Amino acid sequence: MAADAMRERIDALYRAESRRVLATLIRLLGDFDLAEEALHEAFAAAVAEWPDSGLPANPRAWLISAGRFRAIDALRRRARFNAASAELARELEQSGPDATPAEELADDPLRLIFTCCHPALPPDAQLALTLREICGLTTEEIARAFLTRAPTIAQRIVRAKAKIRDAGIPYEVPERGELANRLESVLRVVYLLFNEGYAASEGDALTRAELSGEAIRLGRLVVELLPEPEALGLLALMLLHEARRPARVAAGGEPVLLDEQDRTLWDGELIAQGSLLVERALRSGPPGAYALQAAIAAVHASAARAADTDWVQIAALYDLLLLADPSPIVALNRAAAIAMRDGAAAGLALIDELLGRGELDEYALAHSARAELRRRLGRLDDARASYRRALELSRLGPERRFLERRLAAL
Repeated sequence: MAADAMRERIDALYRAESRRVLATLIRLLGDFDLAEEALHEAFAAAVAEWPDSGLPANPRAWLISAGRFRAIDALRRRARFNAASAELARELEQSGPDATPAEELADDPLRLIFTCCHPALPPDAQLALTLREICGLTTEEIARAFLTRAPTIAQRIVRAKAKIRDAGIPYEVPERGELANRLESVLRVVYLLFNEGYAASEGDALTRAELSGEAIRLGRLVVELLPEPEALGLLALMLLHEARRPARVAAGGEPVLLDEQDRTLWDGELIAQGSLLVERALRSGPPGAYALQAAIAAVHASAARAADTDWVQIAALYDLLLLADPSPIVALNRAAAIAMRDGAAAGLALIDELLGRGELDEYALAHSARAELRRRLGRLDDARASYRRALELSRLGPERRFLERRLAAL
């Protein structure tokens, strides 16, 4: 295979497999930083060797093995300065090559999530660490998700890694009796992983299918371990959103709004699976935030046409969701539903109130929603100003092109 073609294959492999390879290396090496270094060394070796030797039969296993050996080499080099490095190198050599069955290797990301969500870590550190190690997000991307500064996020991640190392937190899925204590954090990070795949925070692609696919796989594993209502609700929510993926992106890569999507492209099998899970979640007890969001997605999925959408039911579900999860993002989505039920002016008043409190001033989607409602009310100068503000905040190429097209249409 030509060098350029092989490099493209390796780049694609990095996007699809690097976080899984990293999860296994962390288990094998017992150290986050050493595993991250080994991951990059393994891919560098692949770039150097595969154009001549060809693509291995099992690229992931090759990368794990290469990363492990390069970590041992790095520890040997440090051994003369650090006795602990020498001891760790000996332990890794004595343990031999990893012979973990493939089905257990597939569980390594789930083990890593539970490790990152250990109750010994502060909640904000749990989320920051998981987004960094499982999602591969940069500290800048995580900072935007938390609406905080990148150095603050970097400090949280460094402290969390040190806590895991110093406290000897095990790299494993906990016993069933301990699962419930970590379920909320685990579900939260799985959902954040899905969101980054479903609507990327920046870059040239609107979606990252490998991330949302991994989140759904992990969500299924969590449901198998602990089929609690919120685990069922989250899996249902992800499946129902994923069902719309084929219709969400236009030929040029720009987003297609929900009411403009070709619903014949929606995945009926995923909708059926998600709808059944919503029913199970709602029958299992008082609905939580994920179950309510899934119920909203199910109402959208049940409408054959945008005009058939039951906005009365959706707005009522958002009322319940705002009680369960009183966040600015939920309030923004509720305002959009109110606009569809009661008219653009009613929705705009709610968005103006949110932005007036400064809660969503740095959130591009809040300004684009405000722009759309101002446009519908004929307030074109105000709509232009809101679209420009959304453009200032957006870092996603397709989203920016969409906003530019909307602005040009005014």
